[in-house]
Order: sequence, then C-alpha cells, then structure tokens
Amino acid sequence: MLGFNPLLPQVVDLLVGADLSSYPVFYILGTHGEDTVRQFLEQFPLPKLLGVLQSQADVPETVETVAACLDKVFSSRYGASLLPSYGEFIQAGLLTNSNSIRQLACKAVVHLLDKAGDIAVAVDTFVQHNLYPLLINCLIEGDEEISAIVLDAIKRLAEIPTGTDIIFPPDGQGLQLNKVAAQSSSMARIRILSLIAKLFGASSCTATAIRDSNLLSLFEDEIKDRKDMLKTLSALEVLYELAEHPHSNMFLLKTSLLQHITDVINDPSADSIVRSRASLISGRLLSSADAFMTIEKSCVTNLLLAIDKILRTEESQNTDEIESALETLGLIGTTTQGACLLLSDPPKIARHVVEMSFDRQGRGKQLAALHAFGSICGVDRQEDQMKLDDHQAEECLKRLVYSAASNSPKLTPSALLLSILQQDPDVRIAGYRVLSGLVVREWCLREVCSKPEIIGIVTDPKMETTKLGMEARYACCVAINKALSSSHLLHEPSLSELIGKLNEAVRRGPYLSEKRQRVEAQPVVGTMERF
Repeated sequence: MLGFNPLLPQVVDLLVGADLSSYPVFYILGTHGEDTVRQFLEQFPLPKLLGVLQSQADVPETVETVAACLDKVFSSRYGASLLPSYGEFIQAGLLTNSNSIRQLACKAVVHLLDKAGDIAVAVDTFVQHNLYPLLINCLIEGDEEISAIVLDAIKRLAEIPTGTDIIFPPDGQGLQLNKVAAQSSSMARIRILSLIAKLFGASSCTATAIRDSNLLSLFEDEIKDRKDMLKTLSALEVLYELAEHPHSNMFLLKTSLLQHITDVINDPSADSIVRSRASLISGRLLSSADAFMTIEKSCVTNLLLAIDKILRTEESQNTDEIESALETLGLIGTTTQGACLLLSDPPKIARHVVEMSFDRQGRGKQLAALHAFGSICGVDRQEDQMKLDDHQAEECLKRLVYSAASNSPKLTPSALLLSILQQDPDVRIAGYRVLSGLVVREWCLREVCSKPEIIGIVTDPKMETTKLGMEARYACCVAINKALSSSHLLHEPSLSELIGKLNEAVRRGPYLSEKRQRVEAQPVVGTMERF
C-alpha cells in the first residue's frame, strides 16, 4: 500500500505547489486501481515525478518517498504500459549511485516484463537501452535486496523466447557471464552462480544454453578451490538449489562435477557441513533413473566408497554428517538402479542403513536410516518397481535384515520390526514406511503375519494423533493387505482373523476412529434457593 506519508505534502508542493488535502489520491492509492493511477498521473505527470528524483537527489527522504510512489504506479498495468517510453530513465536509474533509485529502476524492469502488455516492445526497450549489462552490474555491485530483484528480473527475461537471445547471444557476442565472473570478487561470483541456478530452472532451453556457454564450469572452479570454506559452502548451497530441477542431472552429470563433489566428501580438512552438503547434492543428482544412463559406474562407486568411509569411521562423532550420508543413500535408493547398486558388492553400503535403522544409540541417525531404508525397499517407487529385478540384490536385502535381527536381542525380523513400531511417533512413522516397502517380499510378509502385535498396531485407528501419522499407518495397513491378497497366505485358516482386521481397517480409512458414545448435556431443574 502507498498509504499516507508525512513527506508527501512536501513532494506535492515541489510538484505543483498544491496542498495534499486538495487531492487526497495518496490516501486511496492503497488499492491503486487502474483508474486511480490514471487520475493520479493526470494530476502529477510522470515527468514531474521523475524530475523530483533528479532535483532532490541529495535529499534521501524525498527520494525514498517518490521512489515508493513510483513503484506503486509502475506496478499497475497502466503505469507499466508507460515504461517503454521511459527506457532512458530506467537506464539512468540502473547507473545511479542512489540505492533507492537503483532499486526503483530494477523493479521497473520487472514491471516492464510482467505488465507492459507488448512483450516485443519490452524486449526492444531492453536492447535499445542496453539494460541487460546494467542489470548484471547491479547484481554484482548492489546490496542484497537489489541483487534479489535483479535475479527475478533476469529470470523473467529468460522466460521470454526472444529474451533468451539477450542473455545468451547466438553469435557469442555481448556480455559473457564467465568473463564477468573471472574478473569479479568471490561474493560477486556466488551471485553469478545464483543467477545461473535461477536461469537453469527457467526452462530446458535456458539449461541447454547454460551448458553450451560452459557456465557450469564456474561451479567446478568454485568447488575445486577449497581454500575458503565459506565460499565453497556458498557455491555448494547454490548447486544444491540447482540440483532440485528435474533436468539438472541430465546436464550436471555430463561434467566432472560429481568427481569434484566426491573429492570434497573425501577431504578430511573440509568442514563437516561442507562435506554434508556435497553428499546431499550427490544424492539429488543420482535420485533419478536417467542419472545412471548418463554417468560411468566407476564415478558412482567412488562416491559410495567416500560415503561408506564416513559411515564406518568409528571415531566420527558428527551426527549431522552421518545423517546427511544416510539421507544421500536414501535418495540414491529411490530408483531400482540405485537400490541395486547400494545392495551390490562392493561396497554393499546398504548394510549401514539397515544396521542403523535398528540401533537406538542415536535417535537422529536411526530416523535418517529408517527413512533411507524405506526408500531402498521401494516405498517411493511405482508399485510394480518396489521389488528389485536383481535377484542377488533382493537376497542381499534379506540377508542384511536377518543378520541385523540375529545380532540384536530381538533375534527375529518380526520382533525387530515390532520394536520399531513400539517407539515414539516419529520413529514409528518411519517404521511404517519401511514396512510398506518391505512387505511386498514374501519372507517379510510371513514375518509380519507371525506377529499379531504388528497387525494390531497398523490397524489401530487410535494409534496415531497426527495427520501424517494416520496416513503413514493407513498406507502401511493397505500395503500389508495388498501383499496378502496376492499371496497364497491369503488362504491359510490361521490368518483369517488377521485378514479380517486388515480388511476392516482398510475400509475404515486413515482418519476414522471407533465411534465414541457422546454424553449429551442434560438440563438440571431445581427449586430456587431463598435467602
């Protein structure tokens, strides 16, 4: 909202010598409807408002007030439609030393691209006034707020087909981001990396342009040079954001980034938080089936050996790093290819996940391990892909579970799984995930059916009190019921009562509990006491 500002009467005096009360537009511009903006500009023409910015440049309060007013004007469609005629103002604003005016100019660019109406005219304004290089200059030299606005503006430009040609000129001429980065400070380079990440997520076309411009090598350069760990961490944080995009692995895994990330994880001199972030990035990159068709198996094996080293180092007391390593294995294990790799030899790294899932020594580690175990078991995969096609991998999974049980006081997988469901709600929810994925295996289904207490928990409508817990319990109940329905165990007389409980629980749904009798309030009638 514009609202009323005590400086506005002075601004109006500068414009027309009028008293604010004679035209209370500033009071009603809070809604800044198109008609209101039009009326306002009829009373206070845009050239005069811009003139105040120039004539009162040495009065910060006045500049801030007029800039805030103009921002509201330009945020309307009518105001934005005027911007192509004021390209010189935007250009001058981007070049000024005044933060308020520079910020206004950056916002004007956003409004120009968003609301000016004619995209061709907006792009032509960019070209005529050479705005893109000026925006890059604001990105690397401006404060954080200006930098954030510029990132938004350039991303919007990239979303316009003809705008992409401004950022990535077809002839290789114009401003080159890698050359700018080479001449910039470490902070400016991180901002350029942030811009690359933003552009990467705009579309597959911009992602391709980034690859073809060799801009991904900037990430490699920052990660290779680990003299300044804070700078390395900042680069990894941006890369972590970039790795979220669906098509990221298609491009990133064709570079040597994974090798450099593995080097970071292997580096004992690196801070644990840096190694943890590098680990999670690798997990994101390898969390899709396409990844394993893009990269050599040896690169993935080297990564797994580095993670294995973290998990088997007995003296490692950094819980966060261990949890990140486990989460990474869970991300890799979401696909059938990844799960098979984790269960193959060497390094058969899934053993850490299984062992820590049933280890109560560290709650955070146990939770991370259980969630990773659920992913490896297939809970995040399509139903027909939950069970692995690789017989050896399936046998390895079975051996790991039975081995963990035999090395525990519980002795059997059924007792071990029950113990998970008897812990606190967070652990129990993670346990539901494991059971939901594991129960598609006949051997696990038999173990579950051998423990009526497990069925009692997953069919108990009052067991969970949170929405997440209720849904996880119900999903587990459905998974067991579905596994039974396609198994020959369905016809075993000894399981008829158990099957009946499961069927009833599935029909009941995740949220319904047993009907409780309501005690209605009854009116009480008595004689009035006399005093």
